[in-house]
Amino acid sequence: MNLERQIDEFLSHLMQFAENKHEILLGECESDIKLTSTQEHILMLLMNEATTNAKISEQLKISPAAVTKALKKLQEQQLIDSARTLQDERRVMWSLTPKALPIAHEHAEHHAKTLQTYAQLVEDFSEDEQKVISQFLKELLGEFQ
Repeated sequence: MNLERQIDEFLSHLMQFAENKHEILLGECESDIKLTSTQEHILMLLMNEATTNAKISEQLKISPAAVTKALKKLQEQQLIDSARTLQDERRVMWSLTPKALPIAHEHAEHHAKTLQTYAQLVEDFSEDEQKVISQFLKELLGEFQ
């Protein structure tokens, strides 16, 4: 199979794997609570600090409407709390509930394991090969933007 077809096949498989997910992670959430990977990622972000819709949107590079939808679902499941700031009553800060902490930690572990897997795969390639792979990925991403 030529390289063009391999790339096409790879991207097709990747799309199927990633359908309805914000990111590609190895491993599955083991909690009984069914969440999208976007919702899990929001929990992971909130594990570090309380934050606003706008900052979540910026960090995840998704629309504010998508963030609002995910936050609503997380709040319905009692995984996050909201509080208005004293400085500006219009500003809402989101934070984790104790119920969400294990899920956020598990997502962070999946993130670390995924990056570790990528690092191990890259070790099999020389520095020059890694540069070629990096350049290809940058150019391919550029085609999608």
